[in-house]
Amino acid sequence: MSILTTPAILLRRVDYGDFDLILTLFTEATGKISVIAKHAKKSKKRFAGVLELFTVLQITCQASRRTGLPVLQEALLEEPFVAIRENMLHTAYASYWAELVATWAEEAQQLERLYRLLVFVLTGLDRQQMDPALLNLMFQMQFLDIAGLCPNLNYCCVCKTGLDDLSTHVSGVDLPRGGLRCHGCGEQDEAHVCLSRGTIKQLQWLAEGDLNRMARLRFSAQGLREAQQFLETFVPYHIGKEPRSLKVLRQIRPAMVASGQAVAESR
Repeated sequence: MSILTTPAILLRRVDYGDFDLILTLFTEATGKISVIAKHAKKSKKRFAGVLELFTVLQITCQASRRTGLPVLQEALLEEPFVAIRENMLHTAYASYWAELVATWAEEAQQLERLYRLLVFVLTGLDRQQMDPALLNLMFQMQFLDIAGLCPNLNYCCVCKTGLDDLSTHVSGVDLPRGGLRCHGCGEQDEAHVCLSRGTIKQLQWLAEGDLNRMARLRFSAQGLREAQQFLETFVPYHIGKEPRSLKVLRQIRPAMVASGQAVAESR
């Protein structure tokens, strides 16, 4: 790469020395890249107010022989997503998605579908067009499908009994096998995940469905809890790491959700 100009989402920023930043960007053209933004912390013209997490930028960067990292020459703001950073819970969700992409994606691996997915969920979160919890399920299921890690939700991975022939609830998941496990094939997994057939079928649809059509999908409160617990157990296991942002999300979500419900009920 000599000069690259492309849309990009800012996933991570790390201080480098007194004035520079190392940025992890997810680009439409070449996937994940790391670049150095020289003098970004003191610049009042080139990068002022632009290099915020989760923003969509139009970037221009150039190869550098000296540092080994491409140098960010220009960054123009396309989608600021300001509302995400003004809400603690929304910031936690966006941080989780960004960390999953930054952890799993390899450098310079073109992933256009994943790029479009991330833009879609960030847009929905920023404009409050969908329930953040549903956006989180959508992102995780589509992410697993893109990564080739999608769980087997068609039959028990031990006895091979098909989903429609299982009881109303299945025992949970067999994490090493990456699929469902019915009541007759052993005790529950260590996370005590229990899924109904209805929840399983909705998760299957989330993995394969059109993004815009999925906005009309509705989970029951119980189904949402089941799916959330399942995916937030399954995803870290299969990427080999529990994201720090997921720990934060789990800490703040109960209080934030309860507060939101209290506000809604008082209106």
